Amino acid sequence: MTPSATGARYSGPKLTLAEGWQLQRLTAPSRLFGANGLRTGPDGRVYVAQVTGSQISALDLATGEVSVVSAKGGDIIAPDDVAFDADGNLYATEVMDGRVSVRDPRGQTRVLRDDLPCANGITVYQDRLFINECRDGGRLMELDRATGATRILLEDLPSPNAMEVGPDGLLYYPLMTANEIWRIDPEGGEPQRVSADLGVPDAVKFDPQGFIVSTQVASGQVLRIDPRTGDKTLAAQLTPGLDNLTLVDDRVLVSNFTGEITEIDGSGEIRTVLPGGLNWPLDLAVGADGTLYVADGTYFYALGADGSLRTVGMLFTPGYPGFLRGLAPVGQGEFVVATSGGQIGRYRPGDGETDYLADGFDQLYGVAIGPDDTIVFAELGTGRVHALRSGSTEVLASGLQDPVGVAFDADGYPLVAESGAGRVVRLADSTETVLDGLQRPQGIHVTHGTLYVVDAGAKEVVAFDLGTKVRTTIASGLPVGPPPGVEPKPLKGMPPFSGPQGPFAGITAGPAGTLYVSADGDGSVLALRRNGT
Repeated sequence: MTPSATGARYSGPKLTLAEGWQLQRLTAPSRLFGANGLRTGPDGRVYVAQVTGSQISALDLATGEVSVVSAKGGDIIAPDDVAFDADGNLYATEVMDGRVSVRDPRGQTRVLRDDLPCANGITVYQDRLFINECRDGGRLMELDRATGATRILLEDLPSPNAMEVGPDGLLYYPLMTANEIWRIDPEGGEPQRVSADLGVPDAVKFDPQGFIVSTQVASGQVLRIDPRTGDKTLAAQLTPGLDNLTLVDDRVLVSNFTGEITEIDGSGEIRTVLPGGLNWPLDLAVGADGTLYVADGTYFYALGADGSLRTVGMLFTPGYPGFLRGLAPVGQGEFVVATSGGQIGRYRPGDGETDYLADGFDQLYGVAIGPDDTIVFAELGTGRVHALRSGSTEVLASGLQDPVGVAFDADGYPLVAESGAGRVVRLADSTETVLDGLQRPQGIHVTHGTLYVVDAGAKEVVAFDLGTKVRTTIASGLPVGPPPGVEPKPLKGMPPFSGPQGPFAGITAGPAGTLYVSADGDGSVLALRRNGT
C-alpha cells in the first residue's frame, strides 16, 4: 500500500477510540517526509527526493497534485538528489547507503554504484553523469551511465553538494564546510573559486539569464550570484534549513528540510507551494513552562496552542546537540536529550549550548530522569539500558531486544519498552515483565499509576493500570509506524550530521492529563483526552 496520489504520505486503518476518549490532531499531517533534492523532470513536474522517507514524489505545479514515484519501502533508499538523462532515466543518490541508482521510465530500478560514501550532489550534462560525496574528504566524479565506471575529477573536498553545469560549460559545485562555490571543467584541470563568505551553500542551479541561484542552509537565503565576478544579491530571505532548488521557466522552486516547497517568481514574489511540517515526529516532552516540545531529528520545536510550530533549534543553529530523538525536560529551558550520534547531552537552546554528559553509544532512543536526578537511557544497538549518575554510567540491563522507550514508575524503578520482544519490562533487582502481548512498543509514559504505551506495530495507544493490572486500548488505527504493508529499509545515517535514523513514536502527558502522541506515520502530533477534560 502506498500513499495516494492526492499527496497524503500515509494511509492506514480507520481510527477508533475507546468510549470516553476524544482525539485532536494538534498539527496538520505532513505531505512529504521533508524535502531535499529538487529537479524539474522531462514531464514538467518537480521531482522531490525525501531522505528520511526513502521516497521520491512528483509535484504538478498546475494542479498541486503530489504523486509517489518511488515509494517508502521500495528499491531506492534515502534519496538525497535526483537527475534525468535524455532517455528519461532518473538517477538518484542514496546518501545513507553510499549508492547511486537508476530508475528507467518503466519503473525498473538498478544500483549503479554502492561504494560512494555520502553520495549526494548529482547532475547530468550532455548525457554525462556527475556525482559528488557530501563529506569532509569527499570526491567529485563522473560515472559511466551504463557500467558505473568512475573518473575522479577532484578529491579531498570539504562537503560538496548539489551541483550544475553552467552556460559556460563548467561544472559549478558548493562546498558547505568551506562556505564557498567553485567550478571546474568537466574534462578536468584546476578548479576555480567563484564566491565565498556565503550562508552555507548546499545547492547551485542556473537561471535563464545565466546567473547562479544558490540556497543557503544556515541563513535561509536564496542568492543570485554572477558567475563572472562572484557578486551576489539576495533573491529571497526564507527560513533556515533550505536544501535544494530547481527552475521552471523563470520560477525558482526551493526545498526545505521541513518539506516546505517555496516558489520565487520572476518578479521576486514568494508563495508557498507546499507547506512544511514534521519529518517524523519523535519524542515529546512538556516543559516546566507547560509548553509541549517536539524532537524531530533535525529540528526541535515548541508547539503553540494554535498548532503552530516554533523552531527552538535546528541542525545549523549554535549549540544544537545533533539529530534529536529522546527528550526529557530538566527545569526552565533545559532538556536532557539523546541523539542518533550516540550522545546524551544537556541542551540549553536559549543559550545556544549543549553539555555532553556521555558519548559513544550505539543508537540511543528514549531517555528519562528519575529519583536523585538519575538519567536512564536506552541503547538499541547493543540491547542495553544505562544509568548516568554524577558523570559516570553503569549498565542497568543487557540482552534486551531493541529497547527504546524509557519511563519511571511511582516507586522510582525504570520501565523500558522492549520493542523487539513486544513487552514493557521493569528494571528492579532483575528484569521483570510488566506488560506483554504487544507488537512493537515504542514510547511509554507513567502518570497517576497508569502506564501508557504507543504500540507502533498494532497502531494503538494502550493504558495499563499498574495497580489493578487492567489493560485498555484507548485508541487504535493511529498513524504511527509505516503504512500497512510497507517494510521500511534501515536509514544508516549521515555522519557527521547524524547517526542511524529510526522511528520512535513518543508519548507524554500534560498537567491536565492530556496525552500527547507522536504520529510519525503521517507527521502530526495528536492529543488524547477524556471527555469533559
